Amino acid sequence: MKYLKIKLACSLLCLAGFLYWQNNGLVLTQKTYTKNVPEGFDGYKILQVSDLQNKTFGKNQARLLRKIQTATPDIIVITGDLIDRNRTDLDAAMEFVKGAVTIAPVYYVSGNHEHQSGCFDELLEKLTDTGVIVLENGKSIIERNGDSLEIIGLGDKRVNPYYAQVLATLLKGADKDRFKILLSHRPELFETYVENGVHLAFTGHAHGGQIRLPFIGGIFAPNQGFFPTYTSGIYEKENTAMVVSRGLGNSTFPFRIFNRPELVMVTLEYGNNV
Repeated sequence: MKYLKIKLACSLLCLAGFLYWQNNGLVLTQKTYTKNVPEGFDGYKILQVSDLQNKTFGKNQARLLRKIQTATPDIIVITGDLIDRNRTDLDAAMEFVKGAVTIAPVYYVSGNHEHQSGCFDELLEKLTDTGVIVLENGKSIIERNGDSLEIIGLGDKRVNPYYAQVLATLLKGADKDRFKILLSHRPELFETYVENGVHLAFTGHAHGGQIRLPFIGGIFAPNQGFFPTYTSGIYEKENTAMVVSRGLGNSTFPFRIFNRPELVMVTLEYGNNV
């Protein structure tokens, strides 16, 4: 009996250690993208932060910020759910943001949790005051080495019911040859991004499927249900690619399994314009 108790205690300790590592073992996933990239943006590094949801990585987000700083991004893009509607802490969220803006320019679009928190207006004011470029149904042009690209941001679908029309309006009149990056929280709207001719979209929301199984992938994602299509990595169709971050925090389900918290770095490379 004593042996069984020791064995059970060791098993529980190992399980607890595994779950802690899965929830806190931060990884940086690096990707390259080459299609239609302007020559002036060769080597340009875009670091994506998604679904932080008030999770902390060390005191004052030290581990998270150190990981980002080491990656030396040219810009940082936040694709929603910076806060969590169930445990909203604006001060904790801003600890990360205040550190991030000292590393690189930061661009932001909202997710569903910001709008469900009741604190969205206050958050936007704090982000703007800190120097974040807020792209809620807006766009910005970045110039580099004689070339330019356009970053378009869509507010979350929860408060943006005419999503496709808004995207079409933002793209209307744009230089058709200019490389277009979209920041959006929702990967399940991939077809809309394809139809509107976005070159490269950054999304989150799926939490990597929360639990990931070999040969199967994610088990469940919001707005996609069980065995979702878009949970992690880069998806391509026609002239559009979509990056889906597994995100950093948790929502209703408290554990990530075979699905460690993720920062995504996409490096643009010139050379494939087919």
